[in-house]
Amino acid sequence: MLNFIYYPVSWIMWVWHWLFDSILPNTPGWSGLAWALSVVFLVASLRAILYKPFVKQIRTTKQMQEINPQMQAIRKKYANDRVKMTEEMQKLQKEHGFNPLLGCLPMFMQIPVFIGLFHVLRSFNRYVPEGDGGFGLPHTGANLGLEVNRHVGNYAFSPEQVQNFLDARLFGVPLSSFITQPMEQWRAFVPSGNLADVDFTRWQIALVVVPLMIIASFATHMNSRASVARQSAAAEENPQTRIMNKLALYVFPLGILVTGAFFPVAILLYWVSNNAWTYGQQHIVFGKIAKEEEEAKLAKEERLRAAAPKPGARPDKTKRQASATLTKSDADDADDSAPADDAAEKAGGKTAAGTGSANSAPAKPQRNKPAPGQKPARPGGARQSGSKRNKKKGRPGGR
Repeated sequence: MLNFIYYPVSWIMWVWHWLFDSILPNTPGWSGLAWALSVVFLVASLRAILYKPFVKQIRTTKQMQEINPQMQAIRKKYANDRVKMTEEMQKLQKEHGFNPLLGCLPMFMQIPVFIGLFHVLRSFNRYVPEGDGGFGLPHTGANLGLEVNRHVGNYAFSPEQVQNFLDARLFGVPLSSFITQPMEQWRAFVPSGNLADVDFTRWQIALVVVPLMIIASFATHMNSRASVARQSAAAEENPQTRIMNKLALYVFPLGILVTGAFFPVAILLYWVSNNAWTYGQQHIVFGKIAKEEEEAKLAKEERLRAAAPKPGARPDKTKRQASATLTKSDADDADDSAPADDAAEKAGGKTAAGTGSANSAPAKPQRNKPAPGQKPARPGGARQSGSKRNKKKGRPGGR
C-alpha cells in the first residue's frame, strides 16, 4: 500500500550500501558498518533534500513569534466571534506573508521516511513462527518460512544483499535485532537456522541498544532546548507554547527512552543520526539568519546616518538665521535714519546757499558712520547742528 514510500527509501539506502560495501572488507563486522553507514547517509540525503524547507520552517517560526502579540490581541478582541477572529487572523497572516504549513512541512516529510525505513529494515527478517503475526512479503503480504526468508529480495535489495544484512553484525549484534525480540526470530540471523548457532545474547543487544536509546533521548532534549532558548518572551508567555515546550523538552525524550526497547538497532541509529544532524543544522541556520539580521540592521543604521544632517549643520543653520535677523534689524534702523539725514542735508544746503557767494559751493553735511554696536545718529542731531550754524551767522530761522 505504501510502496511509493518503501521503494525510494530502499533505493537511497541501496546506493549508499553499494558504495561503502565496495570500500570496506567483506566480513560480518565490516558489513555491519557498511549497513550502518548506509542508514546514516540515508538521513544525510533526506535532510539535504529538506534543507530549504527547514530554513523556511525556521523563518516561519521566527515570524510567528514576531506576530504572536498581534494574534493574541485578535483572540482577546474577538473571543466571542469565531468567524471574525478567523477573518482577522487570515488577514494578519496575509499581510505578513505568513504560511503556517511551511513550519510543519519538514516534520511531515520525515514521518513517512521513518515509517518506510522501519518497514524496510523489519522486512529483511520476514521469518515469523507459525501462528504469529508480523510483517509479510512485499507485494503479497504473506509471511515467509525460515528456508525461504534468505532467498527473497527486499524491495530494492537482492536476495544476496538480504543474506548479507542478516549475517552482518554491528558491535556483535544484528542491525534488525531489538531487546524485546522473541528468540525464535533469532534463527533468521544464522545460515543454519539453529538457535544453538546464534552468536549473540539479549544482554549484548541491550549493551548496544541502551546507549543508543540514551543518546537519542538526550539529543532530542538538546534539540528542543535549543529551539526553546530562541523563543521570544511573548511566545513563552503563551500557555499553549509553554505546554508544547514541556512536551518537547521532557515528554518526547522520555518516550524515546521508554519505547527504545521495541526499536531495532538500525532504527535507533537512524534516530541518533537524525537528531545529530538537526542539532548541527539548527546552529548553522540560526547563525546564518542572525548574521543576515545583523547585516540588515547595520545597513539600516548606515542609511539613517547618511540621511541625517552632518555634525554641526544644525547649529550653523541657527547661526545663519540669527545673522539674517540681525542684518534685517540693522537695515530697518538704516531706513529709519535715512529720511532725517536727507532733511538735514536739505536744510544745511539752503542755509549755505543764502550766506555764501556765487562762486562758493553749498556745504554738505558729513555723515559719520556709527561705531560697531552703536546706533546711527538721529535726525534731531543734524537739525540741531544746522540751527547752531545759523545762529553763528546771525540769521534767525535759517532763512
